[in-house]
Amino acid sequence: MLDTKPTLSPFEIMCKLVSFPTVSRDTNLPLVDWVEDYLTSHGIECHRHYHEDGTKAALFAHVGPQVSGGVVLSGHTDVVPIDGQDWDTDPFEVVEKEGRYYGRGTCDMKGFDALALWALVEAHTQGVTRPLQIALSYDEEIGCTGAPPMIDRMKQVLPLASTVIVGEPSMMKTVTGHKGGIGWETHITGFEVHSSLMDRGVSAIMEAAKLIQWANALNAEKMATPPSETAAQFDPPFSTAHVGVISGGTASNITAKDCVFPMDFRVVADEDPRDYGRAYMAEVDHVRAAMQAIHPDTDIQLTERFNVPGLRPETEGAAEQLVRGITGDNGTSVVSYGTEAGQFQERGYSAVICGPGDIAQAHQPNEYLTVEQFNAGHRFMENLLTHLRSA
Repeated sequence: MLDTKPTLSPFEIMCKLVSFPTVSRDTNLPLVDWVEDYLTSHGIECHRHYHEDGTKAALFAHVGPQVSGGVVLSGHTDVVPIDGQDWDTDPFEVVEKEGRYYGRGTCDMKGFDALALWALVEAHTQGVTRPLQIALSYDEEIGCTGAPPMIDRMKQVLPLASTVIVGEPSMMKTVTGHKGGIGWETHITGFEVHSSLMDRGVSAIMEAAKLIQWANALNAEKMATPPSETAAQFDPPFSTAHVGVISGGTASNITAKDCVFPMDFRVVADEDPRDYGRAYMAEVDHVRAAMQAIHPDTDIQLTERFNVPGLRPETEGAAEQLVRGITGDNGTSVVSYGTEAGQFQERGYSAVICGPGDIAQAHQPNEYLTVEQFNAGHRFMENLLTHLRSA
């Protein structure tokens, strides 16, 4: 006999999801267990796709008729760390103050996840003519690495949906494009000598500086180039290269043996991130050759950290038309951050971004989602259900 649990409100679901500290470096399985138990208790069959080491899982489900052409509500379960952040409240407890819901992930993006889970149960209980699916991934915050295998598995297991709504915080605006991204961990191995004899050694840090200066020159070139029609929609209206952290060396009077830094690119939607990868690798080869001419034991090793395709604005896109019809938003919005929307689009879905909250609050200490935005997301889900019942 089905052990039906009480139907929870979107707020109650959000409180439960936030209570799980699903920082990307840790497991998300307790959250996935709870979600699956809750959905199963309402008669909804769930499917998992595990990370290769078994410590994390994506979860997806389908309600409504077993036909293609449904709508996917897409979110991620992981959150960024709270390390070093000064919080006024418990990050893993939703606290309402002055019209805001505080808590890690309320904005990015367990608020949307909660609304999507509520909508899925409602769609199953009340019935819909057009199917509704949910897709909850892992490891979005560390490069969107969990979504591609999840999507591939969804296409094998579920009726093929046609439209995806990715609920990243957009202030409930219809976002039709975002930049892609690609990045490498760069490890330079130099050759140590006393700095007074630096011409006989190879400083990994100073060689790293050459690659970083190459990135600076690339940024200056892109900034000075007139943007394409697509690029002009973004802020900034060009692709960028960036190094956010760097580590290396042992003493100020020794040429550094090691230096490690990430080289990341954010690429406008009409350019291919792989082109930037090839350009960076060519520059790495050039610097490496000069290093090895001084000492053969030096090297530069690259490890890909992430590769996220951009979301391209679609002409008469089904996802865009659906969301605009519900929200009434006819503005043009693109964003410079990356999401899983491009990965769905790359696999044949029409995709759009629309979710509650302001991206400026994501990853911040005292992260919050306004009550007004959460309620706007709730109204969106109610109107989506109305559409799915009449489609």
